[in-house]
Amino acid sequence: MNLNNQKIIVNIDDKEYIDWKMCLKSKLKMLKSCNLEIDSKNLDLSCSDISEIIEIASKYNCKVFGFCSTSSKTIVSSQSLGYKSQFSFENCLDNILNINDKDLTFSRTNFHQGTVRSGEYLDSPGDLLILGDVNPGAKVSAEGNIMIWGRLLGIAHAGSKGNSQATISALQLRPVQLRIAKKVARGPKEKPQLGIAEQARIDSEEIVISPLET
Repeated sequence: MNLNNQKIIVNIDDKEYIDWKMCLKSKLKMLKSCNLEIDSKNLDLSCSDISEIIEIASKYNCKVFGFCSTSSKTIVSSQSLGYKSQFSFENCLDNILNINDKDLTFSRTNFHQGTVRSGEYLDSPGDLLILGDVNPGAKVSAEGNIMIWGRLLGIAHAGSKGNSQATISALQLRPVQLRIAKKVARGPKEKPQLGIAEQARIDSEEIVISPLET
């Protein structure tokens, strides 16, 4: 397959189409063999959605190299499958509050870029998205969900104000301790499967860990 060297950005969140699948197929019909970056805007895409995008693109002789999105779920999903991903802050500037060089706060989600090291503690009044690892000896806490674009090796507490529906997601989930609302669990000892992101949630009054949207 001879692909053009030029990378084409394809927006699949076009309101002229019923859904992103129709949008993607329609736009790929107008393209010859090429390299693609998928701009999904604020669409929440799971790992299975990402895999379907790759499959659709291959049918049009196109190859997807990366994803751009304002959705933390899409970023985690695409990264867990090995694709380059970047956050887009387009149309979000009114909601951004600069805390310092490493932290950005949105109306619902707090972003932290960089490794959380031993002895450090992060606490979020909403959801918390970390672009980096959480090392042993570090602790992160959020009133909502915790999403870690990296390894969770320390302590994480989601739903810190009692939200039992909160979840903890990571590309590698091997913490010292997990907490969701008032439930507490130790991290699993077995080695994680490569390339599969994991999620911890409360099920039947216990914290369970399972693959994230596989």
